[in-house]
Amino acid sequence: MTNEFVVTATRSMKAYAEHVVEHLVKFPAFSEFAESINGIDILGVDRFADGEMEAVVRDSIRGKDVVLFTTSCARNEADISVEEAKIELYHTIDALKRCQPATIIVFEPFVSCSRSDRTARRSSVGLWIHLKTLSSLGAEHIVTYQMHSDKSKSMVDPVICSIDDIPAVTLLQRYLCDTYIHTMDVLETEVRNSWAFCSVDAGGEQMARGFANAFGAPLVVAHKQRDYTKTNTVESVNILSAEPIKGKKIWIVDDMIDTGGSVCQLVEALAKLEPAEVNIMAVHPVLSNPASEKLTKLYNRGLLKKIVVTDSVCCLKKLAIPCLEVVSSAELSAKIIRTIETNKAMGKLLREFDVRTYLEKISSLLIF
Repeated sequence: MTNEFVVTATRSMKAYAEHVVEHLVKFPAFSEFAESINGIDILGVDRFADGEMEAVVRDSIRGKDVVLFTTSCARNEADISVEEAKIELYHTIDALKRCQPATIIVFEPFVSCSRSDRTARRSSVGLWIHLKTLSSLGAEHIVTYQMHSDKSKSMVDPVICSIDDIPAVTLLQRYLCDTYIHTMDVLETEVRNSWAFCSVDAGGEQMARGFANAFGAPLVVAHKQRDYTKTNTVESVNILSAEPIKGKKIWIVDDMIDTGGSVCQLVEALAKLEPAEVNIMAVHPVLSNPASEKLTKLYNRGLLKKIVVTDSVCCLKKLAIPCLEVVSSAELSAKIIRTIETNKAMGKLLREFDVRTYLEKISSLLIF
């Protein structure tokens, strides 16, 4: 092991961090350090009589790298509010910094305020406030999955803090290969002739195009007209496609599902074009109310077949969506930590997923 480190978490992501540690200790470089790596229980929260919070570190971390898993999403393991989760995070970084660690690495798989990234209006910029607070308090490295926009990373001063935004779409693409494609023959005969990948809006075209190019399938672009007098409101959806959609298996891809307003209207619009089936694939399952209810209704009406998401947001509590499939990101998170703590290059984790190479490798393993 190159660097001595410990993995811990705020209350919002303790179970997730435990899963990551389980994968970490499987790596030969870390297997003998299993006990020292697991620091899930070293953090605590105390309360004063008036409700004020104080984060507590229960063990020595002097000279160690600290990997802190956290989320401020409204749906989290501890069922605490967005505001409380953020305040706990800020207090935790301060408490850790006072214990003189070598480095504090904040691993936030989903940055809940990432949509508040616009600087050209008369309102606060939530993402800037969050990232500035993390780095000012002492975080020296931030790791996250699939931020809402590339410009978000420019809000972090690289002199003070580094940031790695890992493309989690590779998890979804690998899942498609492992679960629904399996072989090169299926890719060539079925996927390329009968599948299509669709963006939720013009802004998501780049992601959808990445899927279409990776799998050699057609691209469908949805253009939505918003009502900017109201939040999360779409007036109309227009479908742009170079090929007929009728009879095709459609995969709507996006970085997140929030209230489900845009994607549900898109499913309705696509259904009129008579596809074989419509599925949704997103990295971050925010699923704010009334998303679950809307998506379940579409499923019950036969308009929606599958929803595939990662576990960057805790989506198993208080949800009853019958067609939800959750892809674990814990192993990838463990690989990221291994890469950082052994001082290896991150380039491999940032590369686009090569579908053909992956399927050929699977086929060769099956043969032998």
